[in-house]
Amino acid sequence: MKPVRLHHVGIIMTSMERAEEFMEKFGLEEDYKEYVEAYHAWCIFTKYTAKESPVELVVPTEGVLTEFNKGKGGIHHIAFEVEDVKQAREDFEAKGMEMLEETPAKGAGNIIVNFLRPRYGLGVLVEFVEKTNK
Repeated sequence: MKPVRLHHVGIIMTSMERAEEFMEKFGLEEDYKEYVEAYHAWCIFTKYTAKESPVELVVPTEGVLTEFNKGKGGIHHIAFEVEDVKQAREDFEAKGMEMLEETPAKGAGNIIVNFLRPRYGLGVLVEFVEKTNK
């Protein structure tokens, strides 16, 4: 399993206001926003252009993500697009590595996702994203 491309970088924000301030400060435009129930968070994706990959601003409303970086937020994960997120899980498990989810979770927009546990990503939380038609 080889990634197709870098899909996005995920950043935890402590509030919607901070997410909006971050986008304004760096001239980023919202592409879409959706609440992801599985992670109790609003996910705001910025527009993808030929010059830049999108950024995902994650605004948790409850749960473990609110505690990330001692509640301060910050860079949380990198995400690679793959053709088949289930196959990515099987490939990593065959090598003795674990993913966070038993089955892929519905992400924001038309994607399903799963995360490789950080201990297998050398301290980096790596998300695998598969585009869907749903």
